[in-house]
Amino acid sequence: MGWHQELLIGFDLETTGTDPAEARIVTGAVIEVKAGETLGHRTWLADPGVPIPAEAVAVHGVTNERAAAEGRPAADVADALADVLVSYWQSGVPVVAYNAVFDLSLLSAELRRHGLASLRERLGGAEPGPVIDPYTIDRSVDRYRRGKRNLEAVCTEYGVVLESAHDAAADAQAAARLACAIADRHPKVASLGPAALHRHQIEWYAQWAADFQNFLRKKGNEDAVVDGVWPLQEPTPAPAAS
Repeated sequence: MGWHQELLIGFDLETTGTDPAEARIVTGAVIEVKAGETLGHRTWLADPGVPIPAEAVAVHGVTNERAAAEGRPAADVADALADVLVSYWQSGVPVVAYNAVFDLSLLSAELRRHGLASLRERLGGAEPGPVIDPYTIDRSVDRYRRGKRNLEAVCTEYGVVLESAHDAAADAQAAARLACAIADRHPKVASLGPAALHRHQIEWYAQWAADFQNFLRKKGNEDAVVDGVWPLQEPTPAPAAS
């Protein structure tokens, strides 16, 4: 029985923007899935503490009024999400997130913003993982397929139903089911254990980033830099003053 038949944790955030260093959490979801079936879920609604731009409201539907009236403090939501993810990792259960770099980097930024323990600190210094990212995997195993690679498009490619795009719970569930569908189609992915798959994704993401950076530079953006770190990107600490 491969990892895709075992317990997986779908994870997704809906946010105020697209920059993980600056955007804030609006909603979050953690979904337990086994063999494609949902076993349980938890969701959070945050008051992000900053206005939610109209373009973000148009994506996920959470208004400023609702967030202020019903949302928990952003620090509490970030802390709770981090604790839940860490508890699964400590039990060896993989966390599945579509474009994991965005969600994990944004959660990490929120923890720093509120002076809370980082994911690594909660893990006793270990790196977060195992993480399974269908976006990174699909881009490696079907590199030359034309078309979009957003969650909706890739779900369609693999026959996975996405019930309500940009709803955190629906996206988290779809991400977990998509990981299973990719493993079903690609035996080499299914044959890897979660830890080995995590290591492969580090390599695949780094290769994609290097290729994309070269592409941008050949197109005239000579200073383009694409961060190849996966699954968590954090700012480089400033050098100590001499």
